[in-house]
Amino acid sequence: MPRVAPDVELRFVGRGDNFDLAEQIGLPLAIARSGAQLAHFPTLFVPRFVPGAYIVTVHDLIDLHYPQFVKPQVAPYVRTFVGPVLRGARIVITDDEATVDDLERFLGIDPQRVRVIALGNDDSIEAPAPIERARPYLLYIGNRRPHKNLATLVRAWSELPAERAVDLVLSGTPEEALRSTRGPGEMVFLGEQSDEQLRRWYAGAAAYAHPALREGFGLPLLEAMRNGAPVVATHDAIPRVLAAHAILVDAYDVAAWRAAFTALLDDPVAARAAAQAAREATRDLTWERTTRLTAAVYGEVAG
Repeated sequence: MPRVAPDVELRFVGRGDNFDLAEQIGLPLAIARSGAQLAHFPTLFVPRFVPGAYIVTVHDLIDLHYPQFVKPQVAPYVRTFVGPVLRGARIVITDDEATVDDLERFLGIDPQRVRVIALGNDDSIEAPAPIERARPYLLYIGNRRPHKNLATLVRAWSELPAERAVDLVLSGTPEEALRSTRGPGEMVFLGEQSDEQLRRWYAGAAAYAHPALREGFGLPLLEAMRNGAPVVATHDAIPRVLAAHAILVDAYDVAAWRAAFTALLDDPVAARAAAQAAREATRDLTWERTTRLTAAVYGEVAG
């Protein structure tokens, strides 16, 4: 921000946990004492009453789409507590157009007060050296919350024919329930990896899988495209700015997932050409762009 918008002075305040005294009382007091013209909350963890003008960033409303996957109090908390705060914001920032629809549907936010700013990636413009393995591999990077729909991905991989000899590579630590699944290759758990190592895993993948039921702007998805991985994703879980650069399937359609993987494995030259086109098309989605557009929102509100 200091480089992109040197006229913006940032003052960082806030500590504590969601809904504790430090957040609900201490944070508003700190904002008032700061003398700032505008407060920006980058998450849904907000105080109920905010002194002065403020904006809020909402990445997604997954918990309202799938309340069965979270603690019972989460959805009511977002609707009754966070909703009024968002409706009082001068501007709400989100990563993707789909969340604009969700903000209006679930919380009554006027779409005219929402600004869509995609997240960014600052990978080197030079393509990384791909990971090389004895067999091709499908890749998934992310957590394993229920809405990520990993069960469908694992099943689609496991039902590929044996002659397809392809591994499934997952981020994180081994999980016995997953590791016991038999497939046409090996299931690999990456554990801890550096950013540079992850770039190489993306670059070497026969396909990057994004099976989530619903998503905001998932950074691993952008990182996969920026590092040259062909992408298979669900219709409802890919940011609209990225949708043209992926093979799109229905979330629970195992046969469609298998067909998409098979098509990429059958023609790796065409798959790599499509991946390179996606890499070029997403080159301008950088953190500098994200910051510049965010600074523009600050100017729109605070002048």
